[in-house]
Amino acid sequence: MSASTAGGPAKSASPMKIAFAYCICFLLWGSTWAVVKVGLQDLPPLRFVGTRMLVAGLALLPFARAGGAALDARTGWRIVGLGLLQLTIPFGFLFIAQQWIPSSWSALLFSTFPVWLLLVGRVLMPDQPLTARKLVAAGLGLAGVVVLQHTQLGSLNMSGTALLGGLITLVAAALVAVANVLVRQHMSHVPPHVLVFGQALSSGVLLLGAAALFEQGQPAHWTPRAIGALLYLALGGTVLTYQCLYWLLPRISLTALGAMALLDTLVAVGLGVVVLDEPLTSSLLVGGVLILTSAALANRAAPEAHAAPAEPPASERAEVSGT
Repeated sequence: MSASTAGGPAKSASPMKIAFAYCICFLLWGSTWAVVKVGLQDLPPLRFVGTRMLVAGLALLPFARAGGAALDARTGWRIVGLGLLQLTIPFGFLFIAQQWIPSSWSALLFSTFPVWLLLVGRVLMPDQPLTARKLVAAGLGLAGVVVLQHTQLGSLNMSGTALLGGLITLVAAALVAVANVLVRQHMSHVPPHVLVFGQALSSGVLLLGAAALFEQGQPAHWTPRAIGALLYLALGGTVLTYQCLYWLLPRISLTALGAMALLDTLVAVGLGVVVLDEPLTSSLLVGGVLILTSAALANRAAPEAHAAPAEPPASERAEVSGT
């Protein structure tokens, strides 16, 4: 996949290629909720997510060295800062929260991401107005995930830790929305694998440092199950998906980007039916239709869908080659 050149518009790509990258993102991310829950049976949350990010960063090291050679120090620090918003804090929160709340509840709460994205985009990007189509798409998607999960909502034991888990999951969704808008605005000139490498490696170091402080004495069992979950999340759920995401950001609308979180939930519930033999209920069918309708509205051609990101000042440009 190619990245846009310094400060210039994103290179054109075929609709098929865009659709393929989009599907990779929501299909893999939709499966990660269950995989995280599996890994947490053996590993403490911060150590788990920190090792995930460290493995992802090291896997990209050979590819990032050449692509990042021309980046200046200022851009490097921006990558680290965005990694704090995109990965370190949100993923630390999400892994901690999944100790206390069901993975389906985590996916539901994170599905507020499109709403946060529309609000953040409206504030930070004047060319992204809150149109009726965007609001309808977000509303349908949120209605769909509520329908999908209404049984879990009714049976959830709302303890203090469950409430805290829900709150920090909402904070994680909001932070990821801010990070995505900032990446779209300021980092289109950086190759995707360099962005993922810098963010994942720095996040891994910070999260493992936090684990050393807050998880002392908590056992970690490196079972085949835990190692398999870790590698799946690091290579599939981080390396591949985030490269696709950063390649997509200049090429799709913010509304289409927000629909990914809704499709994630649909995938997560669908896997429960196919893999875990969960029942195929009417709420699943109705919720699925609402979510797919939301995604269709979000992905319809709109004026902002292929708008090129604004050209940064000359002092912020970095001459890098496409990947």
